[in-house]
Amino acid sequence: MNIIRAALICSLWVTHIAASHAQIAHSLYTIYDTHKKKEITLQELVTSLAPIDIVFFGEEHNDSIAHVLQFELLKAMDERYDRVALSMEMFVSDDQLVLNEYLAGMITERNLDKDAVLWGNYEDYRPMVEYAKDKGLPLLAANAPGRYTNRVSRSGLESLRVLDKSAKHLLAPLPIDTLTGRYYEKFTGLMGGHGGMGNMKIYQSQNLWDATMAYRISKFFKGKNVRKILHLNGRFHSDEHLGTIAQLDNYIPRRTAVANISCFPDASFSRPDWDTFAHLGDFIILTNPAAPKTF
Repeated sequence: MNIIRAALICSLWVTHIAASHAQIAHSLYTIYDTHKKKEITLQELVTSLAPIDIVFFGEEHNDSIAHVLQFELLKAMDERYDRVALSMEMFVSDDQLVLNEYLAGMITERNLDKDAVLWGNYEDYRPMVEYAKDKGLPLLAANAPGRYTNRVSRSGLESLRVLDKSAKHLLAPLPIDTLTGRYYEKFTGLMGGHGGMGNMKIYQSQNLWDATMAYRISKFFKGKNVRKILHLNGRFHSDEHLGTIAQLDNYIPRRTAVANISCFPDASFSRPDWDTFAHLGDFIILTNPAAPKTF
């Protein structure tokens, strides 16, 4: 972690701890409940999650304020509810054993860093991992290994059929739903428009990514030690209840209650037109775009 990033995170923590919520909301973020159609506090958000089984927190990966809020939300949920667990896009499924060993105190953090695939900005997520370790919270390595999403980007989903059973165990089971409609349109827009089979294979890799996270979350939720999950991912995966949330319908009973948070910087964060953002999630968090990014 570089010195600038460390100083940034420390300064944000000092601000967060020392200031009142009203001061923070005016200077750093604003939370909106799209069902109640009103701005709420972080504690009111936690209260609203009482009937929710799986909470998706969609982030911009370099949003320093979002990472502080994720940590605060995890702590508040753990203090309020029983058997809370954390799930993260930021770990891939074949690192689950290494992660479990670290959480159990069997290996050192140096081993975790050496043997697992840690993101370049892992320091943004480390406080949550350490909290899970200290409190004994289950933590899911939800993502698909990059070598398989890369294979699909090159050769399509059918190319996964040649994998052996141990490899397939790390992924959502085949066949994988390649979601059409709004999600496909959003994805092709992100890719700069319809680009033929090349873009379709990339889209299939996106579906593998989403489906694997959804499948692993579903298995995690069915475990006896988990009652409520906070899942972290880039917000494209969960905005509008698309992507990973839509894939979750294929693996988990419909009675499971799911909510999503869409969090991102926006220039209007202090005086937003909420109608512009309400379609994105059950809760919207706008952060101050003037705040330094973590990378």
